[in-house]
Amino acid sequence: MIDMKKIVYISLLSLTLAGMVSSCDLDAPSQSSLDSSVIFSTPSLAEAAVMGIHQSFGETNSYRGRFLPYYGINSDIEWINNMDETKMPDAGKYDLCTYAATPTNTQMNNTTNAYAKFYEGIERANQAIAGLRSYGDVEHNPAMAQLLGEALTLRAILYLDLVKGWGDVPARFEPITTGTMYQGRADRDIIYKQLLADLGEASNLVAWPNASAVTQSVERVNKAFVKGLRARIALYAGGYSQRADGIRLSNDPELSRASMYTIARDECIEVIAQYPNLATFAFKDNFLRLCQDVVSAGAESLWEIPFSDGRGRVLYTFGVKHNAKDQYTQQAQGGVNGPLPHLFYDYDVDDIRRDITCVPYDWSKELVDGRSKQELRSLKSWCFGKLRYEWMTRIVTSTNDDGVNWQYMRLADVYLMAAEAINELEGPANAAQYLKPVLDRALPEAKVTAYMTTATASKEAFFNAIVDQRAFEFAGESLRKADLIRWNLLKTKLDEAKDKMKKLARREAPYDDLPTKLYYQTAEDGETLLIYGLNHGDTDEEGEALGYESSTTWISTEKLEDALINVLYTQNPDENQVWPIWQTFIDSSNGMLSND
Repeated sequence: MIDMKKIVYISLLSLTLAGMVSSCDLDAPSQSSLDSSVIFSTPSLAEAAVMGIHQSFGETNSYRGRFLPYYGINSDIEWINNMDETKMPDAGKYDLCTYAATPTNTQMNNTTNAYAKFYEGIERANQAIAGLRSYGDVEHNPAMAQLLGEALTLRAILYLDLVKGWGDVPARFEPITTGTMYQGRADRDIIYKQLLADLGEASNLVAWPNASAVTQSVERVNKAFVKGLRARIALYAGGYSQRADGIRLSNDPELSRASMYTIARDECIEVIAQYPNLATFAFKDNFLRLCQDVVSAGAESLWEIPFSDGRGRVLYTFGVKHNAKDQYTQQAQGGVNGPLPHLFYDYDVDDIRRDITCVPYDWSKELVDGRSKQELRSLKSWCFGKLRYEWMTRIVTSTNDDGVNWQYMRLADVYLMAAEAINELEGPANAAQYLKPVLDRALPEAKVTAYMTTATASKEAFFNAIVDQRAFEFAGESLRKADLIRWNLLKTKLDEAKDKMKKLARREAPYDDLPTKLYYQTAEDGETLLIYGLNHGDTDEEGEALGYESSTTWISTEKLEDALINVLYTQNPDENQVWPIWQTFIDSSNGMLSND
């Protein structure tokens, strides 16, 4: 099996597949003979071709440096930290996040950006799919069938994120010819239907996790992920989105909400039957495994975008901030994106996800004997804590890249999609069994019981519980924005978030039982920050009595300014749910593309 940690960094094939060689096949034909009939009838060459699709995920301005950092930000629980409203007109990255992107965006308007790289990957997938269908004997060769299923799935991932990012986009499902070089936008419903069909086929081609040598790694496509991805696409296809005539559901009867919820339900139930006990996978352990490069299948992670050790900016963007090269990292990065400050206080105090997800500290710039320590960060710039350099088993030395994979889907998502779909189709009584396991590993038993009683009171109450629990479960994983869009709650929830932050800054209900100060000191280990004052019901009197070394005013309108809160979005998010197609592609489209 090809080393996926290396395959993303090193190009294995050109877009034309001509002149391809494979270092892992000693008996490969001579270069001159490598046409499609040879490549896709030779297992090692066919595998290299399919694995080469991954390269398009890891290129500088693709998922690595542009789509992952910017697409899912800002939502009602996440934002890009340290937004400076005085820089907004000149900062393309802020425009991408605040629903104000223009076709000439300085971060994206170039021929190497994510939009281009997604289509690069799609072309590679199209070549592989066509070649395997023609020459791979997939009906009789399970290894070739696996590869076809992987190619179909990787293409579906790329198309799904194209639609999420740009709405209606050109639909290319065959290798490019001179006659198909220029294409206009296709209705996203056409794309959704193709992806659903492709993944239905792929699920019959790939093996379950650990059922084959290939699917022992979460860097390779497996049946559980394919089914989970098909469920996710069904929910998007059956949900709301911004279209040319406004925000609406699809008009295509094949994509009705009932049909799409049925697909989501059925696919998720099949996956859950293979993993009936979510609680065996501890919430924190999932992220420890991710940071420690553990890619063996069979745990909570279902599929990950593989990045080599010197590729990928996952901790750089979503990790706890380190301000210096220290005992845990030789990369002073992290904390680019973080949770909105109210999110921490919206968790139940006993929810184990809270302190793992929301971190009020970073690591000091000043070193003592080469070691940094945790220091309090400002109210307006919390860090996500699911990804931490200090959890890694290797030291990052690259300036920009950390090599940690991007976890594209995990099992909890399948449980919550099942709960949502079954509630919609059958009501909360039948859906409860899929929500409860998520809560069981997060909260004490008594609180789970009380929560479930409230949540199952009605279909609406259960839906609202799903909305809340998907926020608490997936904060920092870039799922929230697309969820809000498909529920038609984007602007509603963003406005609620702005209101929550303003109430927090003023210590108004439900934040009026928080102390004005935090009390803190460094623990005896010389690096861990001990903090009092973060919980509802904490008091300044109790904080002062602790005798900690330091205290500081934590919550105030000066610590969380209205001006900052108000730039959570700068243009109407419901009118800017997708990015425009960048001007460079419009100019080179032979008149076929526009943003009208």
